[in-house]
Amino acid sequence: MTFDLLAQDPATKARAGRLETAHGTIETPIFMPVGTAGTVKAVSQATLKDDVQAQIILGNTYHLYLRPGLDVLRAAGGLHKFNGWDRPILTDSGGYQVYSLSNTRKIKEEGVKFRSHIDGSQHLFSPEGVMDIQRVIGADIIMAFDECTPWPCEYDYAARSLDMTHRWLKRCIARFDSTEGLYGYEQALFPIVQGSTFKDLRIKSAEFIAEQGRAGNAIGGLSVGEPAELMYEMTELVCDILPKDKPRYLMGVGTPANILENIALGVDMFDCVMPTRNARNGMLFTTQGIMNVTNLKFATDFTPIDPVLEGAASNFYTRAYVRHLFQCQEMLGPQIASAHNLTFYLWLVKEARKEIIAGTFGPWKERMVKQLMTRL
Repeated sequence: MTFDLLAQDPATKARAGRLETAHGTIETPIFMPVGTAGTVKAVSQATLKDDVQAQIILGNTYHLYLRPGLDVLRAAGGLHKFNGWDRPILTDSGGYQVYSLSNTRKIKEEGVKFRSHIDGSQHLFSPEGVMDIQRVIGADIIMAFDECTPWPCEYDYAARSLDMTHRWLKRCIARFDSTEGLYGYEQALFPIVQGSTFKDLRIKSAEFIAEQGRAGNAIGGLSVGEPAELMYEMTELVCDILPKDKPRYLMGVGTPANILENIALGVDMFDCVMPTRNARNGMLFTTQGIMNVTNLKFATDFTPIDPVLEGAASNFYTRAYVRHLFQCQEMLGPQIASAHNLTFYLWLVKEARKEIIAGTFGPWKERMVKQLMTRL
């Protein structure tokens, strides 16, 4: 995997780059639709490619390990063959899912023992085991196994957790470097910066992660309920330390405004369930602002959801029709809304990239943050 930094905005720390993987090119900054169980909810692969124009999607180690299971994925030839997606895939290590299972898991030096949310069966995720699982899944970019601390978090707990995450990282690297991909192409391992919202811990973690010299780096633990201002402060601190010649991935973020503000701080890659989760409840992100399409005022609005966007979901169906689908609880409603929101998110980062290359990202970002958060 290679990363070329092509442009930097003169007024901010925003960057435009190109990431080359075994399954294709990713132009950054980029948003990655979340396909937790091997599918982006309510959106087909054809729609993802043709309308949304997604360049990379996510899978999740925890969920794919439980269903369909490693035997099925190995027999299929990996997740790309299993779900028919021939572009890049990134897999989260499952650390966040284990974090969310706080009532049914035990964290020890060996790893994390947890009970399946499906049938209650007991499992162990160790750093070595998670590397092996992600070899079987076959994603182009795989994540190190870490502990995602909650917010708020006691300093002493965050410090102990960080030290263990760093020890786990060394074990991940050792296992990763002593094994090879199973399907004839290279995989890249990204470590994850942790440290909650404590400056000294974030600095310590960013410096440790930078020293590992991996192909890219991630920033975790900043989408767990902390105020946006703290997120931005920690992100800027970390981005100033992480290598400039490697892609930076901020995990689990966020709103359109969050994405633009973090691009301005030097982040290259984003993922979040927000566009599809909110879509299923009728919240649509558009180039003019945010609309709840189920509101009565859209009942006779026969304009497209967003004519600025190219995708069929955005400019073919009217707001009135999509509202009608939600009122009738027709499954096509969430499908259209999900495809539209993802199309918008991919449009947003593509426009940001154009502005970075043109050297005009700073003033454009200030204008767009206000516009995109307007309630329609």
